[in-house]
Amino acid sequence: MQDNAHYAVGIDVGTHTVRCVIGHIDDATGTPTIVGVGTAPNSGMRKGTVVNLAGPAHAIDEALGEAERMSGHQVSEATFSINGSHILSTHADGMIAVGGPNHEINSEDLERIEQVATLGKVPANREILDIIPHAYRLDGQDNIKDPLGMTGTRLEIDAHVVSALVPHITNLQKTADAAKVTPRAIIVAGVAASRAVLSEQQIENGVALIDIGGATTSIAVYEEGDLQFTAVIPLGGVHITNDLAIGLKTDPEVAEKVKLEHASAIVRSTDSTVTVKHDNQTYHFSTEDIDEIVEARLEEIFEAIQLELKRAGRAGKLPSGIVLTGGTARFKNIGDYAKQYLGLAARIGKTSGYGGVVDDIDKPQYATAVGLMLFDGETNAASTSKTGGKKVNLKNATGYVSKFMAKFKA
Repeated sequence: MQDNAHYAVGIDVGTHTVRCVIGHIDDATGTPTIVGVGTAPNSGMRKGTVVNLAGPAHAIDEALGEAERMSGHQVSEATFSINGSHILSTHADGMIAVGGPNHEINSEDLERIEQVATLGKVPANREILDIIPHAYRLDGQDNIKDPLGMTGTRLEIDAHVVSALVPHITNLQKTADAAKVTPRAIIVAGVAASRAVLSEQQIENGVALIDIGGATTSIAVYEEGDLQFTAVIPLGGVHITNDLAIGLKTDPEVAEKVKLEHASAIVRSTDSTVTVKHDNQTYHFSTEDIDEIVEARLEEIFEAIQLELKRAGRAGKLPSGIVLTGGTARFKNIGDYAKQYLGLAARIGKTSGYGGVVDDIDKPQYATAVGLMLFDGETNAASTSKTGGKKVNLKNATGYVSKFMAKFKA
């Protein structure tokens, strides 16, 4: 590789699967080329959070090892995903006096007002993952997107704060340490997936990214170029599998095959018999039974999604609709179901923003890992340039999402 080349690594720590993506970035072009991909089954997690350190540590090591062998690159740092219903979306505002009439707003002023805005708004047992300024107000002038370099005496901020419980972050870091990888940043899974599949126009118009994974569903709502709201629901594709196993009186492995091969989000008008083969045995099921079971659980999941969109004040009010990612986005006709239930345009997300051809990497289940890799590349480049070529450890530092959004606003 060329001397000016560097690597970006994203590790999506899902409840049931860990996915790792390694990208090679040449500073001459800035576009990452995917050179390594790895996946491994995960255990020791429940609804997005770590409950046994050994399981995720082993899965991270396995997935990373596969990606390292494919890429030929040894990984020591990466950007990780975090998930779980403990993720909190909070509004924050604040005001500071910045000096005399001729004082120019600098980066220290922006850091200070973020501290003031979040003081007392985020409990002590929470870690701030990101602060996204929606608007600034300077000496009475409203709706300023970036006050840096402007002159004024009184600066106010209206911002969005994303936080997570400290114990869950600590446990995630411990699993990474056990796999001998240092987290360069930790980003909410739904926000990471957004980076890989949403366009500038969608983020400006108003869009919701819905990442339906194995045990959780992450929601990230964007409008006017900013992240407006994020939440995590403790429901996902595995609940559909479990329902099918109980309702069809079969093993979870058979139920998973039924879900992937024969289930449909839209109820079929006629009943028929489908066949599934597993361990040299053949099973027969009625599509009417399958549809009835699936419909009940999907209704519960999308009812919870609609409730979160109402909390965000965006139910039925997103011009660019919703974009679905995650493993459960592969579900047949789920886009049509989402459109009908939520009353919004809906499509399945397809990853972009990179070069290279790797099997299945553009599929919705890889959106979070690809987004983490893209974030990691930008973070790596920023930290290298700011430190004269030396990498710095940016554990849980804020600003990754806002820096990404700033590229759209420039």
